[in-house]
Amino acid sequence: MNTRQATIWITTLTLLIGLSACSTPNERIPAQTVTPPPPTATVTFTPSPIPLTATLTPLACLTQPGKIKQEAIPFGNNLKQEFLVYTPPCYNEMTELHYPVLYLLHGQTYTQDQWVRLGAPQIADRLIHSRKAVPFIIVFPDDHYWNASPGAGFGDRLILEIIPFMDKTYRTIPDRDHRSLGGLSRGGGWTVKLGFEHPELFGALGLHSPAVFKNNAPYVEKIIKEIPEESRPLLWLDVGDADRELPSILLFEEMLTRNNYFHEYHFYTGFHAEDYWSMHVGEYLRWYAQAWREEPAEQ
Repeated sequence: MNTRQATIWITTLTLLIGLSACSTPNERIPAQTVTPPPPTATVTFTPSPIPLTATLTPLACLTQPGKIKQEAIPFGNNLKQEFLVYTPPCYNEMTELHYPVLYLLHGQTYTQDQWVRLGAPQIADRLIHSRKAVPFIIVFPDDHYWNASPGAGFGDRLILEIIPFMDKTYRTIPDRDHRSLGGLSRGGGWTVKLGFEHPELFGALGLHSPAVFKNNAPYVEKIIKEIPEESRPLLWLDVGDADRELPSILLFEEMLTRNNYFHEYHFYTGFHAEDYWSMHVGEYLRWYAQAWREEPAEQ
């Protein structure tokens, strides 16, 4: 067994022993789920085998919630690009470990705390505590300049400033397979643009009721066509049946199918509203985390 495998197994075993007495809270499950044709991918999380040959003293932090910290990067004329960072339980104690990172973008008129209010940190804690996900970092960038001139530069600040800052300042695993991007509403539109323009940066993209198209459908299809099939990020798309963005999202899904872009598509009951997204945050985070079952890792 190499050092990387030993670290993964010892970390997982510590979680198992330290948390075996904890119950797993019930996730909110939508009452109705309809997935229309064409058939799409379903990925099942399968944990790695855990050798039961060691006895370890669990760290108290393994039963504690993760932490949220405010960060900011200055730009322009005394402006700040703000973002919140969630670090998982035991991040400060297990200093030899490096972690996957999920970037979650909020909707128009909202700010960096939208995903926090929808419960993403608490759900991440539950998934980690119950061993349904390995520990991971979440970044919540702020796009409150959306209706002002600095708003147009949000994408560049995310790619050129926030991601390098995270990889330098936090213990991330700085490669595309351990970096995912997702967003709801306007944040989903940014995810389409940035994720397809930079497939070398992101291994998975989550589009949750994305505000897509308007007048840029030809450009979106063009950049999809330019991504080599082997370099296409994993893709999740969901929308409610009463969502105001449904017509454009259906056209977008047809575009994905027409270009043979393998994706997971979920058509649920609900509106373009926080009540809808809050019902599905658990599903979203489980999907992002399924690709990271062998991390965090020692580097």
